Amino acid sequence: MTATGPRIERKLTTILAADAAGYASAMDADEVGTLSSLRAARGIFSRFIDRHNGRIANTAGDGLIAEFPSVVEAVQCAIEVQRELGADDNASGLRFRIGVHLGDVMVDGDDLLGEGVNLAARLEAMAEPGGVLVSQQVYDQVHSKLSVGFQYLGERRPKNFSEDVPVYCVSFADERQSGRFGRHGHGPAHEARPDTPKRPHREAEHKENADTGELRGRVMRHAKTLGIVWIGLLAIDLATGGGFWAQWPGVVMLALIGIEAAPLFAGGRYGVYVARLAVLVAALALINLFSWSGTLWVVWPAGALIVAEVVRRIHARA
Repeated sequence: MTATGPRIERKLTTILAADAAGYASAMDADEVGTLSSLRAARGIFSRFIDRHNGRIANTAGDGLIAEFPSVVEAVQCAIEVQRELGADDNASGLRFRIGVHLGDVMVDGDDLLGEGVNLAARLEAMAEPGGVLVSQQVYDQVHSKLSVGFQYLGERRPKNFSEDVPVYCVSFADERQSGRFGRHGHGPAHEARPDTPKRPHREAEHKENADTGELRGRVMRHAKTLGIVWIGLLAIDLATGGGFWAQWPGVVMLALIGIEAAPLFAGGRYGVYVARLAVLVAALALINLFSWSGTLWVVWPAGALIVAEVVRRIHARA
């Protein structure tokens, strides 16, 4: 007989993950004050989680995991917590990030484990301080039932996940003027305060700027490395005499840098394609120039590349 372990209990539930932004730095600056703020914030979370029929499954350090039988109640809880924490007179000076996901989890006593919990935690990690990010599964259930809007932030790759996932940000500024939170009537809507979370388009803009800065830095590092390599090849070329050949690896290196840097000079996927096509044509033109024998042959491969791109675009639109 084959021995089997205890049966793993699974269930579908809505997971809310939250943690305090900049908690470690705050503790370094003021341990007593930060601990007091954390306790106050936990009290706010506990009050609203109970109000919306949820339960706290786990607390660790400055974070917590809670579950809700209702997706709408979970998101409503996240919204009300952020409003309360953002109020001028609240007792907590900490700002929290929140992620909400509807998924399958494993149950271990009072703890929740598994990919569903992990994705909620990754959404929380991607959120702005004071913001709420939700998964596609949550958005499908709540976008027409609450008085806030949702901004699609595109597909993101959560840390340690193999695939991109669609991510939505709660837009507190898009509350409907209905006087209610939503169709479920949880109570009157509050006006957005000046210190409520940043608007989603600002969050997307900050993310885009960060991505651009990271790409620019990577291109500069690669350009510096390839530049050093080419200088070394040039020195070898000059030292050994004979035919001058260092221009050929130089053209290849320039093309590689140009292709990588294309998103910095062109917007949108189509613009990047065009920029990279221009880099390839320029590289071919340099090769034609360096190997000049009286024939302008670059027009043929350049024309073929342009025609191939036009055909690809036509098929993409079909």
